[in-house]
Amino acid sequence: MTDARLQIPFPVIVEGRYDKLRLEQVIEAQILTTDGFGVFNRAEKMQLFRTLAKRSPILLLTDSDGAGKLIRSYLTSSIPADRLIQLYVPRIPGKERRKAHPSAEGVLGVEGMEKECLIRLFAPYADASAMHRRAENPLSKTDFYMDGLTGGENSAARRDAFAQKLELPAGMTPNALLAAVRMLCTYEEYCRLVGRREEP
Repeated sequence: MTDARLQIPFPVIVEGRYDKLRLEQVIEAQILTTDGFGVFNRAEKMQLFRTLAKRSPILLLTDSDGAGKLIRSYLTSSIPADRLIQLYVPRIPGKERRKAHPSAEGVLGVEGMEKECLIRLFAPYADASAMHRRAENPLSKTDFYMDGLTGGENSAARRDAFAQKLELPAGMTPNALLAAVRMLCTYEEYCRLVGRREEP
């Protein structure tokens, strides 16, 4: 069965997990969250965003309310303008289904947007070959296990050391590190960085 979602070859930043879940219904991409205002106090998260921005443009999509504007402003001041693509949802009065009450400003966030609206936002950045490029990089948790980055007594320390080579923050989970490395490296580059030459 063909995946009908738009293939987006760039990382996407949204505010929270419900925004991420909503976008996952519409696009296939690496989607990261700011954890709302949490990004203000998490230097390692901003370090991850900056590192990704060095390798690829980043799409930024926040809510249209005041909180979303504050988060957007903070990221815009922290990531070079030429590496950040600003996307905006319309300001639509309403309430998300999961919430008992409307937001403070009474407008829908990213999670409340209709599918057609999100498709219009992301369609200009869709790349039909993105899925194929991802498929060509077979890097997986099996590689991490083989190279001691997961499943071992010193795996966390090994992950931190490997992350440092890519200017990624320490303390990343295996899944988070895998997602970032797949975006930042080809399989061959990964093998070279961990010091092995095996092909998948």
